This record gives sequence, C-alpha cells and structure tokens, in this order.
Amino acid sequence: MQVSYHKHASRHLGRDMETKRYGHAGRPLVLWPTSNGRFFQYEDTGTIAAIQALIDRGEVQVFTLDGIDWETFTNRGGDPAARIARHEAFFAYIREEALPAMQAAARASNGGAELKPIFGGCSMGAFHSSNFVFRFPELAAGCIALSGVYSAADFFQGSLEGQIYFNSPIHYLGGMTDEQMLSRIRALRLIFCVGRGAHEAPMIADTRELEDVLRARGIPAWIDIWGEDVSHDWPWWHRQLPYFLKHWLDADRAQAVA
Repeated sequence: MQVSYHKHASRHLGRDMETKRYGHAGRPLVLWPTSNGRFFQYEDTGTIAAIQALIDRGEVQVFTLDGIDWETFTNRGGDPAARIARHEAFFAYIREEALPAMQAAARASNGGAELKPIFGGCSMGAFHSSNFVFRFPELAAGCIALSGVYSAADFFQGSLEGQIYFNSPIHYLGGMTDEQMLSRIRALRLIFCVGRGAHEAPMIADTRELEDVLRARGIPAWIDIWGEDVSHDWPWWHRQLPYFLKHWLDADRAQAVA
C-alpha cells in the first residue's frame, strides 16, 4: 500500500496542517477524525487496515484530515462566536486548500478521471463530514457517517446563535427552503449508521431525528441502525466502514461513475 505524508502552511488557519494519503488509485475517501483526533488516528486505530483490501485493489484511496476540535467544538470555555468563526476558517481550509490538493492527486492517479470524494468519519468525524457535505454538496459524492450526532447545540450550551445554526444539520436542514440547494443534496449518496449498544444513546436520538428531517425534505438516505451489541467503539466501526464502502463501490460499478 502506498502511503504519503503531507504538511503545508494553511493561510486560512495561520498554522501548519497535516494529512496522509493511503492508496494508489480509486474513489477518494476523505476521513475526519473523532473528537480531538489527528490525521494519523485512522491508521493508529486499525481503520486503514480494516479497509486495506479495497485500497490495495485500487478501488478506494483514503485521505485523512487533521482536526482542530480543541479550538472549536470541544473548547467549551471559549467565546462561542470565536469558536464557530474558527470552525468556519477550518471549513475554508478544507474547501480551498486541502480538498483541491487531494482531488489533484486522485485525478492524476485515476488517469485524469474526476471522481468526487466520499466524506466520512466516526463519532465527531461523522458530524463534521456530514455537515460539510450538506453545506457544500457540489464538492462531494456523499457521506458515510458512523455513530454521529447531528446537532451543534450541546457543544454551545444549547445556543444556535449566528453561524452555530448553520453548523447544526438537524436545524438548518429542517429550515431549508432553497430548492436548488435541496436538489443538490438529494443527488448525493448519504449513509448514516449507529448501533443500539453502549454509549450510542445520544447518537441514536440524533440519527433518528435527522432521518425525520431528511424524509420531510425529500432527501433520500440509507439510515441503518444496528443491534444492541453494537457499541460506540472502533471494533464496530471497523466492521461498518468496509461494509458500506463495498456497497458504495458496487453501486459505482452498477452505474456510470460520477
């Protein structure tokens, strides 16, 4: 498996940001780390090993992002306006710096073919990846979100003031009336999974609320709720990610890849 490390100075964040790439070809998969996680987390936890067969066959190539949660969502003692502004800068970094570089590498490895990335993550990574996809659907093929919450309110003492609202998918999707934006979101492939085991209760509640919101807006999604033995932990995510990736890649093969 080809592995490469990348580091560059971000103009949006004013500091160095790091990423890794795993694989030589295939559909790009961009992974967000869990709460306060780093770009190397998916390698260290065995997630990359769990999908290595797909990587080795050139079906998927994985790009892992760095996080800044400790400056934004989990910095609960900080000023809410400053925290969410920093998060917006992070999203600008993803859109304008990290993602173009990743797409250029993927395009070169795929013979010039432009394959939109899947965005994904576990826990807080599920929140960030789905939020990014809902906000910028033109940049994505869709998302695979595992064991996430989908409201920002709990991170900001219940507040949805200002830009916090527009980073709380349950809320802004529920209030969305822009048909052009809704049409773009409806064209995505959206996968949300959660277990019913230990430490999954808040995620079950948010996933079911998100399901209701998506249904009300006519947005198709695969909502998959696993059993009572399925906990909020890496061993289950290592089963879920390859399972959903295989379904995704099967769908790619069954239709013209876009």
